[in-house]
Amino acid sequence: MSAKPQHYDLIKKPIITEKATLASENGAVVFQVDMDATKPMIKEAIEAVFGVKVKAVNTTITKGKTKRFKGRPGVRSDKKKAYVTLEEGNTIDVSTGL
Repeated sequence: MSAKPQHYDLIKKPIITEKATLASENGAVVFQVDMDATKPMIKEAIEAVFGVKVKAVNTTITKGKTKRFKGRPGVRSDKKKAYVTLEEGNTIDVSTGL
């Protein structure tokens, strides 16, 4: 399966945090994805872009916090994260980039 431009629009960036690193020990990789993305769309995009077999996709939506920007109140935007579990023997090196 070849990667299409919409696959690159779907996957925004990999998330590298302490929690994401713990998930990677169990064969999962965490990505920030488009808010409109569905689990089958995410699975198709990851398999096409990285050339790996995906076992499961779990998603979470983080609501944006109310914060102060330069003294004025503002709201951070909502984010959608995808925890992508890979089949045995497949790996994605997120440090290299797309």
